[in-house]
Amino acid sequence: MSHKFSFRFFSIWCMLLAMTAMNAESVKTKTPVRPKGQTDMVGFAADPIDTVRVAFIGLGMRGPGAVERFTKIPGTRIVALCDVEKERVDSTQAILTRAGLPEAAAYWGSTDSWKKLVDRDDIDLVYVVTDWVSHYPIAKRAMEKGKHVAVEVPAALSLDEIWDLINTSERTRRHCMMLENCVYDFFEMNTLNMAQHGLFGELLHAEGSYIHNLEEFWPAYWRQWRSEYNKKHRGDVYPTHGFGPACQLLDIHRGDRLVTVVAMDTDPVSGPEQYEAATGKSAKGYRNGDHTMSFIRTAKGKTILIQHDVVNPRPYSRMYQVTGTKGFANKYPVEGYAFRPEAIPAGTVPDHENLNSHRFIPDSVRTALEQQYTHPIIREVGEVARKVGGHGGMDYIMDYRLVYCLRNGLPLDMDVYDLAEWCALSPLSEISIENGNAPVEYPDFTRGAWNKVSGFRHAFKDSAR
Repeated sequence: MSHKFSFRFFSIWCMLLAMTAMNAESVKTKTPVRPKGQTDMVGFAADPIDTVRVAFIGLGMRGPGAVERFTKIPGTRIVALCDVEKERVDSTQAILTRAGLPEAAAYWGSTDSWKKLVDRDDIDLVYVVTDWVSHYPIAKRAMEKGKHVAVEVPAALSLDEIWDLINTSERTRRHCMMLENCVYDFFEMNTLNMAQHGLFGELLHAEGSYIHNLEEFWPAYWRQWRSEYNKKHRGDVYPTHGFGPACQLLDIHRGDRLVTVVAMDTDPVSGPEQYEAATGKSAKGYRNGDHTMSFIRTAKGKTILIQHDVVNPRPYSRMYQVTGTKGFANKYPVEGYAFRPEAIPAGTVPDHENLNSHRFIPDSVRTALEQQYTHPIIREVGEVARKVGGHGGMDYIMDYRLVYCLRNGLPLDMDVYDLAEWCALSPLSEISIENGNAPVEYPDFTRGAWNKVSGFRHAFKDSAR
């Protein structure tokens, strides 16, 4: 039996097992009552901000790149920089100098230095690029101090943290957006546009993953925080890169909602070995399975499969995939589209008579479709994004859209409930695994507002787009 076939057989077996589990009684989760005086943030738009004054907290692996990108986004001003280590602040100040911009206010010296920064009254947006554990307290305090927040993935690590961020956002009427860049990948965005124009028919199933062997990167994480987190936790600890695009495709909390999750994992084998090599410490008690799979079902009967593996020798993959009644899209390991012939109007693409649903469409047809269905955001800033860079340009688009929406007083592309739903897969998958792969109830983080908006759409100041 080939490795390819055996893995496919294993995946099918796991999906059947998950479907069986979903018919069992679910583990219940608690949804706290919305405090008096609060209303939901679905479709929320803040007052326009002409010049977005931004402060950056965390200048390690991701922070300096974000600062560099913001020097190239119109309508922004970089007000403050913060990191534990002064050397990182100084090197990031040099980015501003090279861009011909004034130095920003500098904060460093301790893990609490950021508190003085968020107390300032000349900041509109706090951009959080620190270790995972500090995301939640920084985001919460920044909103309480009247700032909008953009926070790296994952923005929160427990259900309690997630609910607190929701309540803080609802109470303060401040945006809390998670910086999920993969929803701005060119292939993902063009596919989303095709789906929204009906090319795939009714969407049935989506897949995503974070498969990325981090073996050579573990030593680079500040104080080994990521290795330590993987040692202490089971479940999919980093789901949002694959989960975010899948949820946007399926209109989650915009006409549908997540209902049930079943998760399972392999034993930890490579993970403990890499932990000991990176930290020099014993891996006794290491909890995170080498490979984790989570199966989610929605209220409208759609399904999602999300996978996580950061320790084994597999090529990078976000497993982006969507299956509909009329078409199919796949990005990893091979990019391509497949359609029923009737899904594509005759005369719109070359070689229409040769289309069938058993193989990917020819390159000429794909090129014609991608030109026709290039996402409006890609048409607007795609070339600039490619030049500026950041994971091929998707980081720039993410930051550009955040600023665009703030400047124009529009709802953000990702709201606090996206943050909640995508991050919640981590603690919910852990609950499922710890309870013998039992189905777990997915909370309605909107508390009843999930059907308030019909379909996910990006907002534009010109609504005709």
